Amino acid sequence: MNWKELWQLYAAFFRIGGLTFGGGLTMLPMLKHELVGKKNWITEEELIDCYAIGQCTPGIIAVNTATFVGYRRQGIPGGIFATLGMVSPSLVIITMVASFLQALMDNVYFQHAMMGIKGVVCALMLNTVITLAKKSLVNPICIVICIAAFLLAFFTPVPTIAIVVLAGICGVILDKMGGTVK
Repeated sequence: MNWKELWQLYAAFFRIGGLTFGGGLTMLPMLKHELVGKKNWITEEELIDCYAIGQCTPGIIAVNTATFVGYRRQGIPGGIFATLGMVSPSLVIITMVASFLQALMDNVYFQHAMMGIKGVVCALMLNTVITLAKKSLVNPICIVICIAAFLLAFFTPVPTIAIVVLAGICGVILDKMGGTVK
């Protein structure tokens, strides 16, 4: 067990968890900077795979991604340290905010700050969508599945999990029929 790297995992995910607002979709640029660029712990393709697995499994994307990356680096202890690093800032912030939430909600400056944060969260989510599209939509089959999934998600009441499962089945079938999905 490499204690130094375990604490590095904790610290890296603590920074990511503490500085990422808006949930898992907004954190991909920061994950890429920290884990691929700065630490060189995983490749960009591996990050996209970890992120995709994090989205397809039950739970919070950010926590799932941290757990998976930590596990890949240091096994079960790595998964635990990375996960604790990711959730620690939220626990601290939520505890502090909860103690004086009503005073914050009535504060005009806080309301304006939240409006600005909502705007930047939308921009970060759009950045994530574009980054994922560039790496994932590599052939016509992927593009068609993406468009179909978007239309189902946006215009029908089909549950998200059903869309994910259906897309996976389509990918397998198309691959078996000779289409190149990779």
